[in-house]
Parts: sequence; structure tokens; C-alpha cells
Amino acid sequence: MRNETENTKYIADNIRTMPTSGIRKFFDVANTMEGVVSLGVGEPDFNTPWHASEAAILSIERGQTSYTSNQGMMELREAICEYLKEKFDVAYRPEEIVVTVGASEGIDLALRAILNPGDEVLVPEPSYVSYKPCVTMAGGIPVPIDTKAENEFRVTPEEIRAAVTERTKAILLPYPNNPTGGIMRKEHLEAIVPAILENDLIVISDEIYAELTYGGTPHVSIASLPGMWERTILLNGFSKAFAMTGWRLGYVAAPPLFLDEMLKIHQYIIMCAPTMSQYAGLEALKNDRREDELALMRDAYDERRRVMVDGFRAMGLDCFEPQGAFYVFPSIQSTGLSSEEFCERLLYENQTAVVPGTAFGRSGEGFIRCSYAYSVESIRAALDRIEAFLKKLKME
Repeated sequence: MRNETENTKYIADNIRTMPTSGIRKFFDVANTMEGVVSLGVGEPDFNTPWHASEAAILSIERGQTSYTSNQGMMELREAICEYLKEKFDVAYRPEEIVVTVGASEGIDLALRAILNPGDEVLVPEPSYVSYKPCVTMAGGIPVPIDTKAENEFRVTPEEIRAAVTERTKAILLPYPNNPTGGIMRKEHLEAIVPAILENDLIVISDEIYAELTYGGTPHVSIASLPGMWERTILLNGFSKAFAMTGWRLGYVAAPPLFLDEMLKIHQYIIMCAPTMSQYAGLEALKNDRREDELALMRDAYDERRRVMVDGFRAMGLDCFEPQGAFYVFPSIQSTGLSSEEFCERLLYENQTAVVPGTAFGRSGEGFIRCSYAYSVESIRAALDRIEAFLKKLKME
């Protein structure tokens, strides 16, 4: 190995040409600066409920540190089945669940299990930064569907039909959505079912923010609709609803046709999710205080959501009102700056970190993502700095 150009022959082409995360780029810079106020991280600022942490500690003290079943502890899988039926009216058996290392592993398992080289996957955007790279790494071709603010960032049956080709095999449904906060209500999901069925598509439904919806609109899983359970791979986990990001605990629920193949991959690359995390997850699901804890967290996010939406609108920025997750996606088109330019200047000139909308797909141009998984005080401080930055722009 002599120089960098020659060395590229040692790297897989689909990895070498893959861009790095648009989120990480900004926070690598922000972490080197003093006094930065951030609205960038998509991570709950709540602590994991103590009873869940204590269950993990007790499992270690009791020496329960061996491998579990590849699929995960039976008790945990049973609890997941009960939870999904109770909350979202979708019925699974424990053998139709695989406990994963975060929902992120579930995305990878689902795509690798179903894709042959060249198969296409529809990816509504703006959406989570990992979807398209994961499709590529699985040998597939991601096909973006550009959703729009005027349609509340929902994917429509017309958009699905327009994007389908003879190579299309699946569609990713990223709702509640990161970064927009958009949701798909039952009537919107029912509207896209005919387009999915007539094109024989597999659905990979990422429902990691299912517990975080606002305004009295509960989350509906597409797997609960007639004809959809058989073709849906449901992804969820503990990171957002139970403030357990670092525990790396998620799960996949799917019919045996898909689940059995995903389990093969999981067996070879992971063995099993961390045992102590599984004990924590089991306690989080089974504890009598679960619903009260979820309600307190959801109410706190709802308050912050209102502060942030009202703040952006008061500065004169168009701002779609998010109905799920914990992000706001205001438009900065009126400034004349691109998303990247806006975020770079805001960071360097006013020491405030937000994420350019283009990190989440081409249709994110002209928007920024701001997380309200922060205290109200931090949110107000960031809004003050953004408002000062906008006033400076107007004077240029």
C-alpha cells in the first residue's frame, strides 16, 4: 500500500462512495467549540426509569450475564407481544419476535433478509439518515419519495405509484417521522394500502417513536390494517419511549417468512442482545408505573414542542407543527441561504447547533432540524440566538 488513490482498491466501492452522516459533520465541529447551545441531538434528556436500571444491576449481581436465546429472553418477547397487542392492536407470538441491538439492527436485518442486488426500496424523505445507506449496504437501490410540508410530510398513494418500477420490492415507512415530526393517521395509512398491495410491496415500518404523538392522536401501525400483517416488518425499541438509548435494545416483529431469515443473520453477526439490557427492557414493559412515566415524558415534550413552534413562527419562519417524535423542521427558505450555509453560519457566528435538512434527503433543502429533547431553558436560549442571527441576516 503506497498512496491513498491506490489504496482505494482495497475498499468496497459501495462503502467508499457512501457519504458520512450529515448530522455527525456538524457535531464534530460543535464539540470543539465553547459555549455552543445545541438543538441537534435526537436523544431523550430523561434518565432511564430507575426500576429498569435497577433490574439490570440486579441481573449482574445475580450472575445473569450469560448469552440468552438468539431471539432474546422468552419473558421479554412475551412482554413485547403483550405490549404491541395492548397499545397498537397487532398480534404476534414470541417466536415472531427478535430482540435486537437497537432498532437500527432491525433495519439492517430487514433489508439484508429481503433484498437481492439491484432491488429497489422506496424511501419517503426527509427521513432518518441511515435508511438509504442501509439499503445500499444490503445491495439494494434506495429510491427517494420527496414528501412536502404542505402535505404534512405524509407519503401519498399517488407518490408511491409514481415511484414504483419493476424492480421495486419494498417501502420504508418512517412514521412518526424523524426529522419532520409528521405522522400517518389511520385514514392516511388506509389510503396507501391499495398502492402497496397492487404492487406487491413489502413494508418495513419503523415505529420507534410510536409512543410520542401529540394532540390526542394515537399511533396506528400499518400492520394492524387488513391484509398488511402478512407483508409488514415492524421495527421498534426502547430508546425513545423509555429513554434507553445507550442500552441498545430494540426488536423486530414479523411473520415467520421474514422473521426466520432475519434470525439467521442475527445469529451470525450478533448472537443476542446484551443480557442486562434485556432485563432492563423487561422491567420497563412490565412495571405498573409504565403508563404514568410515558405520560409525564410525553407531556414534557408537548410543552417544549409548543415553545419551539411558537418561537420559530414569532421570528417569521414558516414552521410545520409536528405531531410526533421530538423534532421541529422549520423552513429557512426566506433567508436565501441553503440549509448547509444557514447551519454553518449559525454555528460559527451565534454558537448554536442545528442540523441541515439536507442531512435527511434532498427534499430537506431549505429546512433545518431542531430537537426539543432539551430543557425549556435550553430551547429558549437557542431560539434567542437564532432570532439574533436572523436579524443580522436582514441587515446584510
